Amino acid sequence: MVSEILQFLIEIGFTILGIAFLARGWLYAIRFHPFNPFSQLIFRVTEWLCKPLRTILPSTRSIDFASFIGAYLSAFVYLIVMWTVSTLTLPPLFLVLPALGAAVFTALRWMLNLVIWLTLIQAILSWVNPMAPIMPVLRTLMAPLLEPIRRILPNLGGLDFSPLVLLILAQIVMMSLNRISYSIFGV
Repeated sequence: MVSEILQFLIEIGFTILGIAFLARGWLYAIRFHPFNPFSQLIFRVTEWLCKPLRTILPSTRSIDFASFIGAYLSAFVYLIVMWTVSTLTLPPLFLVLPALGAAVFTALRWMLNLVIWLTLIQAILSWVNPMAPIMPVLRTLMAPLLEPIRRILPNLGGLDFSPLVLLILAQIVMMSLNRISYSIFGV
């Protein structure tokens, strides 16, 4: 029971940290205003690792490598910690290489979680309070993902099914990533 609670708390903590790194990379890629309060929060949470990584990995015009490496390192540490908590031993050396591979899939799962939550929040707010102060931020973040789907879907008047399509696609990809990650490392 205590082990399950500890695993749950570790998963929540590392998922939030990993999503913060991925959100920072996403904000950088879409050129989101750095002085927005949402951006400032993400920058404060991730700056401790991104700043030293940026000295090694400079950013390009649209890719902040430090943010994505931060998410990858968080995923790797998460897998090692989860293995240690669930087995009460450190993983053997022969599992380090599979953990490095599984960390990629874990970071991708976190990215899909971010997409799912932002899509759900935007959809619910568009029904409940479309003029909420956070809506412009959500629209800016989600537009690169929803616009291609909107171009493919037929125009149904006032109904926008693109968030639903995005949710379904993200869930399908996440199920596949979960299966691959579990088969590689077992966590």
